[in-house]
Amino acid sequence: MNAQYKKGVLELCVLSLLKKHDRYGYEISESLSAHIDIADGTVYPILRKLRDDGLLTTYLQEESGGPPRKYYSLTKLGRETFEKDRAEYISFANVVSALLED
Repeated sequence: MNAQYKKGVLELCVLSLLKKHDRYGYEISESLSAHIDIADGTVYPILRKLRDDGLLTTYLQEESGGPPRKYYSLTKLGRETFEKDRAEYISFANVVSALLED
């Protein structure tokens, strides 16, 4: 798949995964990799950017027998941004789909 197609929607996909529940970085990466072919390390710069933009917060959680994991959680702004971007993407995808039909 064209890398530019993926690049444009990965942030939205990360927000979508976090809308369901808090996750740690590797879990996000694995979830995306199950559906989209992405390179190792792709997710972490996205997570940093989303956190820096105020869309995510982080917290550490102890795991039994292992080191603490950094979990990511949507902020109120993150939820609002997801809903807005989701609607825009669906509208755009519908237009592109219609154009490609013929």
